[in-house]
Amino acid sequence: MQIGWIQVVEFRNYRTLNWTPAPRLNLLQGPNAQGKTNLLEALGMLVTGRSFRTSRLAEIPRWGAESSSLAGELGRGEAEPAARRTVRRTLTKLEDGGWQNAGEAVEWARAIAFGWQDLEIINGAPGARRNFIDGFATRLYPAHLATLVRYRQVLARRNRLLQGGWQGEAGAARLEPWNEQLAEVGMELIARRRKAVAALQTELARVYGALSATRGKVEVRYRTALGEASEPAALLAALARARGAELRRGQTLVGPHRDDLAIEIDATDARAFGSRGQQRLVALALRLAEILPVTEAAGTAPILLLDDALSELDPGVRAEVLRELGTAEQVFLTTPEPLAVEGAAVFRVNGGGVAAA
Repeated sequence: MQIGWIQVVEFRNYRTLNWTPAPRLNLLQGPNAQGKTNLLEALGMLVTGRSFRTSRLAEIPRWGAESSSLAGELGRGEAEPAARRTVRRTLTKLEDGGWQNAGEAVEWARAIAFGWQDLEIINGAPGARRNFIDGFATRLYPAHLATLVRYRQVLARRNRLLQGGWQGEAGAARLEPWNEQLAEVGMELIARRRKAVAALQTELARVYGALSATRGKVEVRYRTALGEASEPAALLAALARARGAELRRGQTLVGPHRDDLAIEIDATDARAFGSRGQQRLVALALRLAEILPVTEAAGTAPILLLDDALSELDPGVRAEVLRELGTAEQVFLTTPEPLAVEGAAVFRVNGGGVAAA
């Protein structure tokens, strides 16, 4: 898919912006703190309706603004007008001080974003890796997000009951309906995560090999205390075994909220492997490995939003990354330094403005 044009009003440091990007590689150059990442965020929000940087809507509108809006044209690459859609999204401040996000869903539109925070996938806490695989699974299977939300609701309710300190048969009876829901929804979540990880691994082997032929083999595996089990009964049994410890600690100790993603280079944990630049390359390869599975699932290629993706990579690897990007559809790549790339459209971002360089 492609973004034909975008109009931004009162978004981050942009008061107003009307911009028509190129259909393939767009280089966004300029010093830091001028709006490059904010523009990527606006592009991503136009496509998906959500920010890839924050869940707090109040952070997004320009300081002091009572509303913010985005509009733009999304296309599937075909020439027919029916393949293009004008999308509008608004953020509006409510009387109670909260913010409302409104806009239509575009079922085939996808965006994949990479930024400095993706290093957390490699060396951060397990929650960062769960968020990564859940985001990927949602791009493959739109129902995954609703399942994730439902699981978190059931988990929160079950934790409240555990914190009440219920003991004996009365406590077991109170927990039973929530155990059943947690097991049913939890195994649905795990099944999609496993499928997503399998799809990711297949493409990751190719992408990482293309970017870094001499830097080993990368593998990802889904880690769960349930092993290879696929039925809710397995999670129910694990909950029963953990009941005493859960009552003492007041929290649910087994389930997909405790799972992790193993990322290894030549059978060694990637957190212990090499330099920050190598870890950054693995994180970037994970994002690029999403492209083909997402394209197949959505029926059209996602746009790529790459924030300073070439930083800390040596020149040879940079060249391989740019070669890989040449096979993608529409790409937006920020860089603080001038960068010469054959066939790229270059734009200068400065003070909330965008101009052809």
